[in-house]
Amino acid sequence: MQRLILLLSISLIMLNCKDQKNKDADFGAVVEPSVGETPFVWDAANLYFLLTDRFNNGDPSNDVNFDRSKETAVLRGFEGGDIKGITQKVKEGYFTDLGINAIWMTPIVEQIHGGTDEGTGVTYGFHGYWTKDWTKIDPNFGTKEDLHELVKEAHARGIRIVLDAVINHTGPVTYKDPVWPEQWVRTDKQCSYDNYDNTVSCTLVANLPDIRTESNDDVELPPQLVEKWKAEGRYEEEVAELDAYFDRTGYPRAPRFYIIKWLTDYITEFGIDGYRADTVKHTEAYVWQEFKVECDYVFAQFKKNNPDKVMDDNEFYLVGEVYNYGVSGGQWFDFGDKKVNYFDNAFESLINFEFKWNAKEQDYEALFKKYTSSLQGDLKGYGVLNYLSSHDDGSPFDAERTKTYETATKLLLSPGTSQVYYGDESARPLIVEGAEGDANLRSFMNWDNISRSPETKKVLEHWQKLGKFRRDHPAVGAGIHQMITGQPYYFYRSYQQGDFKDLVVIGIGVHKGAKSIDVSKLFNDGSTLRDAYSNQIAEVKSGRVTIDSPFDIVLLETVN
Repeated sequence: MQRLILLLSISLIMLNCKDQKNKDADFGAVVEPSVGETPFVWDAANLYFLLTDRFNNGDPSNDVNFDRSKETAVLRGFEGGDIKGITQKVKEGYFTDLGINAIWMTPIVEQIHGGTDEGTGVTYGFHGYWTKDWTKIDPNFGTKEDLHELVKEAHARGIRIVLDAVINHTGPVTYKDPVWPEQWVRTDKQCSYDNYDNTVSCTLVANLPDIRTESNDDVELPPQLVEKWKAEGRYEEEVAELDAYFDRTGYPRAPRFYIIKWLTDYITEFGIDGYRADTVKHTEAYVWQEFKVECDYVFAQFKKNNPDKVMDDNEFYLVGEVYNYGVSGGQWFDFGDKKVNYFDNAFESLINFEFKWNAKEQDYEALFKKYTSSLQGDLKGYGVLNYLSSHDDGSPFDAERTKTYETATKLLLSPGTSQVYYGDESARPLIVEGAEGDANLRSFMNWDNISRSPETKKVLEHWQKLGKFRRDHPAVGAGIHQMITGQPYYFYRSYQQGDFKDLVVIGIGVHKGAKSIDVSKLFNDGSTLRDAYSNQIAEVKSGRVTIDSPFDIVLLETVN
């Protein structure tokens, strides 16, 4: 009964928030930009996605643990990246210079100690998706102190931290990692993906035990976890916390509720800002509604207990990976025999697997028009996370890195939240000699290229200019798009949230040199505008502004 009341309460809260959000965005005329602090808006965020192990090695002393020392297949072992390495780049201003205001990192929980060998060589859980213990950070990634520091340093610079939540499965079974009890996992049926049931109640692949997320039966802790906690001297503490959690919520001691508790502990202790949920469609939709209830409750408690650490009034962010979901589906994902709405009382946003195809097939105006129509129409009140390369998408927009400028322009200037995959901004290779499958997508960050290659620096500078403009203007990602002229191609984006109003004018593929831009319907004569790409300032005269730059991109903003 308590769980039902919590779900109903959250539903009412979400409806109120959605109605307010739709009301705020519903304006017809172009607005005069506001003066003052720019609010952070998840729908307009510039989010950086990185593999914790592959980004930056801040502490070489933690590179080998649990005797993970066997020779692996190419890019299938731990490479040394860690939480300290991310914090180092936060402090150096790398993310700030790139216009990033949220970082999503792959799971940092303790991974299976052994490795798998499927004929191509040993693979360890460097990617973070092979959980052994949800309650502990893997020492290859760092410590609790490291995560505390990362959150603190990121928040000090206006950057949110998003962790990765896995509820669907444990790690594979190895000689070091026994299978969890049968009451916890199924191992007898592998998914065929031809209907809803054959996508949800089954193992994703062989030897990846599937959590019985549908079960409401009480289960005991796995004996291997009990033994592990006792050896680490924390068994009594963990059990006491679980008892308090189940007493508070009234949930049955079913597998999914244990995991939800363990995941939300990262909110309680560290004050993280969001979760990206893994393999969403392989778990019953109501699991994510339950997850949201607990995330929201714990986040509210964290804010109440830590007023000095509260960044703003944004709610906890949940973005889901519903594999092959696309913006054209609106709020629904079609399994063939069943349609499911994962936005319903669960996710604010879903990863948009369609964006790379839209970017390939459509010109800028068609692309932007499609996304403003969808986000202001069927998806109004919700969002999508657009990407052009990722850690497990074998068909990226630009696999050979020959369209790095176009990648940045289409991704960072499109409506919706942008996901920059680590190395997009530095043309990190996505094809690696000797690597197989998704290992190609997961090479170590190419810091040497950034420091030594003039061409890489030019590419990075393009990403930085567009990224900072997006970060500074919610209108870019969350605003309403309207074309001004097709040839040359200029458009504006306008956004309003409460009393905050934002308006920008953008030109793409325009004439290099002096450019006279008609802004008569947007800005009054005498208004001072800045082109954020060339850093030129100009005054509006007779309804026009002139920018003389050697670039074919213009990013106009008001100068306060």
